[in-house]
Amino acid sequence: MAILRVLLLDSRKTLQEIGNEVGLSPTSCWTRIKKLEASGVIKRYTVDVDPAKLGYHDSVIVQVTLESHTDETLYDFGRTLATIPEIQEAYLVSGDYDYYIRIAVRDTRDYERLLREKLYKIPGIRHSKSHFVLRVLKEATVPLI
Repeated sequence: MAILRVLLLDSRKTLQEIGNEVGLSPTSCWTRIKKLEASGVIKRYTVDVDPAKLGYHDSVIVQVTLESHTDETLYDFGRTLATIPEIQEAYLVSGDYDYYIRIAVRDTRDYERLLREKLYKIPGIRHSKSHFVLRVLKEATVPLI
C-alpha cells in the first residue's frame, strides 16, 4: 500500500524516489509495481487535469430517473452517456433516482445547452434534478491517502 500512496500523489516519481519513501530498493519497487499492474490493481497511468484551467468552471450533479428499467434500456442509456465528453462520472444507483451523473460545464448557459442538445435527447428520461457544486471538499480515487 505504501507504493500505491506514493504513486497516487505523483506517478512520475522515479523508482529511486519511490524506494527512498517506502524503504525499498528500486528493483524491489519495480517488481512490486509490476505485480500491481499484472493483478489489475494499477489499471493505468494518467494525468490529473484541472477542468477550470480548460474553461470548465462548474460541476453539476444530475439525478436521473428513467421510464423503463429493462436491461436494454439501462445498457443503451449508459452507452449514450459514455459518448458525451462533458460527463465525468455516471453511476447506476439504488434509491429514488436511477443515476447520479457528474458533468463539467463552463457556466449555467453551457449547462442549459448541454441539457437541450445532449442529455434531454436521450430517450427514456422520466425525471431529472440538477445540483451545481459550490465547493469540492474532498476528491479521491481510493481510500488510501
